[in-house]
Amino acid sequence: MHPATAKWYDRRDYVFIEFCVEDSKDVEVNFEKSKFGFSCLGGTDNVKHSNEIDLFEAIDQNESKHRRTDRSVLCCLRKAESGKAWPRLTKEKAKLNWLSVDFNNWKDWEDDSDEENFDRFSEMMNSMGGEDELPDLDGADDESADSDDEKMPDLE
Repeated sequence: MHPATAKWYDRRDYVFIEFCVEDSKDVEVNFEKSKFGFSCLGGTDNVKHSNEIDLFEAIDQNESKHRRTDRSVLCCLRKAESGKAWPRLTKEKAKLNWLSVDFNNWKDWEDDSDEENFDRFSEMMNSMGGEDELPDLDGADDESADSDDEKMPDLE
């Protein structure tokens, strides 16, 4: 049994964890108030992955969700106490070699009052089909116009 590689980031009301397991099967996610468990079979060789995390703070296990894709399992943990930053995912300060911070999605939200500009990862989670429905996260607008949709001038 191997732990699945994972990356995480913090938001005002949620903590996001992405387990990077391709072609996962038999996915089990266990949300508890102060603990989080994940297991699955992954890849063409059906390697058994299992992770257990003692969380930094409590979560609302009834409002926490997950979604499976072909490339990963995305988990959205609803914080029991909204608006409180998590400096790390785990209760203990120990370094876990399978866990890293998702710096591409990290945002210093404590000083930022404009939560309408939610990142691509959360929008992707909202628009994906999956096993559980995720909450509408900060009203992310899926119909905003892209700046790259304009016609390019012809080359001479």
